[in-house]
Amino acid sequence: MAAKNDAGPIGFGPVVSSAHLANSGMPALSELEFALTMSNNAFQRWVVRCMTAAGMPGLTPLEVLILHLVHHRTRPKSLADICLVLNIEDTHLVNYALRKLEGHGLVKAGRHGKEKTVAITDTGVDYCTRYGEVREKLLVQSVRQLGLNADEISRLAALLRTLSGSYDQAARGAAAT
Repeated sequence: MAAKNDAGPIGFGPVVSSAHLANSGMPALSELEFALTMSNNAFQRWVVRCMTAAGMPGLTPLEVLILHLVHHRTRPKSLADICLVLNIEDTHLVNYALRKLEGHGLVKAGRHGKEKTVAITDTGVDYCTRYGEVREKLLVQSVRQLGLNADEISRLAALLRTLSGSYDQAARGAAAT
């Protein structure tokens, strides 16, 4: 009898983008990677279009994510905070995004001791609020209609965060090779 994910209902193998990578000790990992790729691209497209619908066109996915993170708990964030939370190595990408957000009047620079910080502006709060309203109307209601269990979604999120650590460790290993 074939393994659980060896063949789909019509006899196809796992749904992957790279059969040569699925031909390994864990084909399900290739299936997950393809799903992550599709999800990541859909998510990035969504955040940009949602922010556009909220009235702020022209932001990149990273800029939208940073804006929401800076708004999180309405406390100023340092560059290191933002990079750590979003798991971004390239600080110049975050610096560039912060300058662009500041240029739009969405965040403002400040200081906490010697450390440079960034905080949300009232304009930034307004756009985040509108984004949340669009998200509630278009995404949350749609996902609710799927009948997905919120606890299962939380477990999936925890699993993905845990797997990110495995990818980080593998990346360190690859860099050291």
